[in-house]
Amino acid sequence: MAPNSTSPNSASANAGGRPALILLPGMPLDAALWEHQVRHLGEVADPQVVELADRDSIAAMAGKVLAQAPERFAVAGLSMGGYVALEILRRAPERVERLALLDTNARPDTAEASATRREAVALARQGRYGQVIRAALPRLIHPERLADEGFVRSVLAQMERVGVDGYAREQEAIINRVDSRPGLAAIRCPTLVVCGRQDILTPPALHEEMAEAIPGARLVVIEECGHLSAMEQPQAVTALMRDWLLRD
Repeated sequence: MAPNSTSPNSASANAGGRPALILLPGMPLDAALWEHQVRHLGEVADPQVVELADRDSIAAMAGKVLAQAPERFAVAGLSMGGYVALEILRRAPERVERLALLDTNARPDTAEASATRREAVALARQGRYGQVIRAALPRLIHPERLADEGFVRSVLAQMERVGVDGYAREQEAIINRVDSRPGLAAIRCPTLVVCGRQDILTPPALHEEMAEAIPGARLVVIEECGHLSAMEQPQAVTALMRDWLLRD
């Protein structure tokens, strides 16, 4: 288990009276995605990451979070983590105090995307996982970050820790996710919607769609940023989340 991730029941209570903040990573990433936020939001919240690669459906992932989280909490999810956050809102809206959706999408998977995912899983299971995850990098991060060897190593290390089986489970969960758009208008908690300007996988238009549908949602597009905003522009994301956590 990576540092900063939760163990069972470790999110069962808030620390020092601070609100609980559950952080949900994207696919196939782990707690290191949220390293900056965990380190710098501790003054205003009790941040904890719930890793999801041991479940093979969005519903099961949401169930895991709800079993570990305290009675009331804020939740932030990036990419697949956003799908899980929206499932949590469907299941237990009364438990969620605040919602942050980063570089994600309320729509279901398309047939084309699902086919591409299945092909990638098949290659990974044939011993070509390293090739698969490296091929994904240009769609995940801003072009200028591809030359940042330390950054690329950090992203790949997360993917390697998730591993082939975790990758396959998460892809299966994403393929079978439901359409979350019908429930967006029912969300009543303070909501922050964030994406990178250069996010290829879930571009700004998809975030505009979510923000327009969620009452009172705040939309922020971060410049010079791809799909992994929490890592690519960590200071900006942390500042936005601090404001979101403190806002009445």
